[in-house]
Amino acid sequence: MPATDTPRVLLVHGLWLHGASMRWIGARLREAGFEPREFSYASVGGGPDAAVPGLVEAIGNAPTHVVAHSLGGLVALSALREADLPVPRLVCIGSPLCGSAAARNLLGQFPVAAAMLGRSAGLLQGGCQPWRGPTEVGVIAGSVPRGLGQIFGRFNGASDGTVAVDETRLDGLADHVVVPASHSGLLFSAHAARQAVAFLRAGRFEADVAAARA
Repeated sequence: MPATDTPRVLLVHGLWLHGASMRWIGARLREAGFEPREFSYASVGGGPDAAVPGLVEAIGNAPTHVVAHSLGGLVALSALREADLPVPRLVCIGSPLCGSAAARNLLGQFPVAAAMLGRSAGLLQGGCQPWRGPTEVGVIAGSVPRGLGQIFGRFNGASDGTVAVDETRLDGLADHVVVPASHSGLLFSAHAARQAVAFLRAGRFEADVAAARA
């Protein structure tokens, strides 16, 4: 694995969004000395079948960290399984790596909603297998339950309103932390940004009063 002091960071957005959704956290990473770049993909029309090869190509052969929100984390892990990529560290923010109950229940109650999730439906429902690769993977989860996902998620325990904290606890993670933010709020959370910087620098999250280590 390449040295972990690479400043390059690829930003991967979530479902229904665009690379522009990652600009706020990208600005925080730039202030911390990193070189962020946005990766956009068609989350509904293209799904992981198109996003994964695109992400593999975007990373290329240069050492590159990845910071991904929600579905983007699943796409990033899928890309790491697909190819031997020079990604020292991956930060997943609010990613349902163990599968999304909200997505499963939405489709169970309203089959027509399959069009809303498109070709990402399968990955969102099933999640990822435990991680055993060389890339250090850290997850930042939110604990403020605001979002439409509450209607379909039927969460037991803490959630960010769309993703349950337990859905982010994939086996094989290097570290996991919970911050006070909703699913969309994670994209604009100073706590989440600081924790992302900490993990990219050291492979561990900070322990503080506002973010409870899991």
